[in-house]
Amino acid sequence: MSQTKPTTHLSVNINKIATLRNARGENRPSVEQVAADCQAFGAQGITVHPRPDERHIRRADVFALRPIVKVEFNIEGYPDETFMELVRRNRPEQVTLVPDSPDALTSSAGWNVAPNHDFLCSIVERLKDSGIRTSIFVDIDPDNIRAAAATGTDRIELYTKPYADLYPSDPAAAVAPYIEAARVAHNLGLGINAGHDLSLENLQYFHQAMPWLHEVSIGHALICDALYLGLEETIHRYLACLR
Repeated sequence: MSQTKPTTHLSVNINKIATLRNARGENRPSVEQVAADCQAFGAQGITVHPRPDERHIRRADVFALRPIVKVEFNIEGYPDETFMELVRRNRPEQVTLVPDSPDALTSSAGWNVAPNHDFLCSIVERLKDSGIRTSIFVDIDPDNIRAAAATGTDRIELYTKPYADLYPSDPAAAVAPYIEAARVAHNLGLGINAGHDLSLENLQYFHQAMPWLHEVSIGHALICDALYLGLEETIHRYLACLR
């Protein structure tokens, strides 16, 4: 079985830029300008996760960003009707479905797909009818990945916090279950994305070990690094980890 590696794209999650902007209630920093800069500096995608309380990215931001983002636009969120109308009107290249409750601080687990099979099938079908690629946020359990494939989704996004937590003490053990999850997903015809707590410290090892990895979505760590390194240098360093 071939393990030819695709080019792994970097999608920059700009939620934290909106968090900083919202602290003052004005438009500084501008999420539109940061998205444009990320593109200019080489990022192959822009990710946003509008939440119902709009505590960072707002629905209005999505409309403002859509004509600016010329690379892949990835909108994450729980697919309630408000979210589905937002993505229908903006037609991103990708929608990533997450199981977060409205008050979740961050995405801390993937879907338990089987109990939500019919719901997810209907969402995937609606997104495909709109010409939007779908990714389902999941943990690395093989049965859960098989259940995700049965929904008709195009991709999965592997939740990588367990990898990031174990990496400092045992990198090989940390990445091993993700390699197996990738094999399962690839054999089912799924594209593979990954995200959560990936950083300059652990990304290169993860990328080198992982077959068939199409995309990583990184926000918090990247924006933290940019405070010290500058945004352009930070994006270049993350891209270097993916070469």
